[in-house]
Amino acid sequence: MSQDQQRKIAIVTGGSRGIGRSTVESLARRGVNVIFTFHSHSENADAVVAGAKSFGVQVFALQLDAGKVSEFTAFEERVKAALAELGAERFDYLVNNAGNNHRNMPLESVTEEEMDSIYSVHFKGVLFLTQTLLPLMNDGGRIVNVSTTRTRLSSRGGAAYASMKGAVDVLSRHMATELGPRRITVNVIAPGAVATDFSGGIVRDNPEVNKLVANHTALGRVAGPDDIGPAIASLLADDNGWVNGQRIEVNGGVMM
Repeated sequence: MSQDQQRKIAIVTGGSRGIGRSTVESLARRGVNVIFTFHSHSENADAVVAGAKSFGVQVFALQLDAGKVSEFTAFEERVKAALAELGAERFDYLVNNAGNNHRNMPLESVTEEEMDSIYSVHFKGVLFLTQTLLPLMNDGGRIVNVSTTRTRLSSRGGAAYASMKGAVDVLSRHMATELGPRRITVNVIAPGAVATDFSGGIVRDNPEVNKLVANHTALGRVAGPDDIGPAIASLLADDNGWVNGQRIEVNGGVMM
């Protein structure tokens, strides 16, 4: 058996930037082969592939709209092809990370189109992509769904997005129960505000928002992607095999 056949294999959605990119790199650093998805900007995906491969693992970037369930069957076939290149039929880890929140959406102005988009990516896509990929997952595997601290902390303009992430929190507990007989654990990582291009880069690029978040964080600063990606990779490791059905906030101590 080759070294690549002995390695664990992960699938990460939304892996070309931000938290997803850090997760891919963190897994690669741990010797995990990675298949990740990207929605657009293939040049970013190519850069992630090149960087992660520098750790001596195999990495595949597959384009996917994580909110279009109609694409999932074809995506499953591309996953099978990538697994075949690794000499494998199944994978070990799934990280449902892809997101699409573009702005704060006050109740007075959020549109049906925006709500449908958030629902499709952040909840419906998570459920049905997991369903699609489960036959390819090894028993004893690990699933991490990415949520948000905003399901605990209410804020103006956050109702639509946070509600869908709250649904993911509930879904994850039920998934953990249903997948228990296969020894597949399911947990949630809930970051606080992170300095990425998410929501137009408001936390990263707006000094007032950045300072506000830092002032309400026990560790006194805003998180970067590399504060979150390694935590996800760590939760997937064998050392955390008895952690199951949990929602874990990774936020530096926001408004405790």
